[in-house]
Amino acid sequence: QVQLVESGGGLVQAGGSLRLSCAASGSIFSINSMGWYRQAPGKQRELVARITSGGSTNYADSVKGRFTISSDNANNTVALQMNSLKPEDTAVYYCRSTVQHLGGLVRLYWGQGTQVTVSS
Repeated sequence: QVQLVESGGGLVQAGGSLRLSCAASGSIFSINSMGWYRQAPGKQRELVARITSGGSTNYADSVKGRFTISSDNANNTVALQMNSLKPEDTAVYYCRSTVQHLGGLVRLYWGQGTQVTVSS
């Protein structure tokens, strides 16, 4: 079993910055990728940013140039630096990780979510 613990959400004014962090722990052999998704009220959960163990990244078009994802493979952590925040960035942000266990089984895990609210 793997646990993902997020931190760093909160309330910020438009134009401000927040940094989200997520730490994975448990029976981890290796992590294939980690990422951030978000879900606003009444909307589907969507990809915000993702990073592979090799360092490849991809971002939602809506956050390119404003958000930066980074990871620390040695410590199984991922961070999302969010700058120039907009009210439309308001959502619950979820950490997601694709984990390989001993024996080769690959499973997907989600964090519990952290609220980000951007006021206008």
